[in-house]
Amino acid sequence: MSYEKVKDTFFEAFEGKYVRALITGPSEKIVKWAAYDSTSTPSAVIGRVEGGVEGFLDESQTPDGRFGAVVQYWLGGDDVGKFAFELSYRLRQDVLVKPFTRIFDYSASNSDECIEMMDIVGHCGDGYEWIVEEYGRKMINVPIAVPDFQIEEKFKINNGIMGGNFWYLCTTAQAVIEAGEAVIDAIMNVEGATTPFDICSAASKPETNYPEIGPTTNHVYCPSLKESLGDISKVPEGINYIPEIVINAVDEKSMNKAVKAGIDAALEFEGVVGISAGNFDGKLGDKNINLLDILK
Repeated sequence: MSYEKVKDTFFEAFEGKYVRALITGPSEKIVKWAAYDSTSTPSAVIGRVEGGVEGFLDESQTPDGRFGAVVQYWLGGDDVGKFAFELSYRLRQDVLVKPFTRIFDYSASNSDECIEMMDIVGHCGDGYEWIVEEYGRKMINVPIAVPDFQIEEKFKINNGIMGGNFWYLCTTAQAVIEAGEAVIDAIMNVEGATTPFDICSAASKPETNYPEIGPTTNHVYCPSLKESLGDISKVPEGINYIPEIVINAVDEKSMNKAVKAGIDAALEFEGVVGISAGNFDGKLGDKNINLLDILK
């Protein structure tokens, strides 16, 4: 494949902590509801837990013989207590409430650091919860009105890499959607990588005029501001849309593999006329990874 449309630039990545989990349920639809609901607010950059769906497993691949979704939950920092507190909302409000679901730890690491689930999720049983040994795991059984919800007793905390990204520059709205869907599908075939924002329409920047609402639009890359901004606009001529793909992954190798898979998928579409990446002159992340190096 030719990479002449790929700009010689880099993205910034940084270390983060993540929990890798497996949600199973009685049907594919219920599992997908739970997986997408619990990962639906990408927000690590403003100090909240960020989530992404890594992929799906069939009945032969899960501990309880049911359809499953592999999900990742991330925090860009070292505050494990905050991580556990924020994660608890995702699990209680978005998974526990789905009928007949279970959540297993799906970490592949040997990490000794973990989050105990009894205090933050198990006690939803209001003191009537109990521990069972099933599927080769210690599970907390939480009695609820549609009996019952189960979650593994402990989840390992792992160290991974966050913030990988690339932009695919488009001339048509059709290319934004069609190429973006192909990119997401390609990345979901890369084990260990997630796209927490899927197709992201709003690139942001570290500085802002409104700090109370967090990151705001990267105005120099907004096509609708090109004329009014004049010389400070960085939107290339003829480009009408600049969607972004953000990637978190269990390690740098998986991240780079996902970036390459995504770029290869995007370049198959006629309306994609360039590939670039979001960076802030190396001020955001301590890992500066060049796109062309990944594509070699």
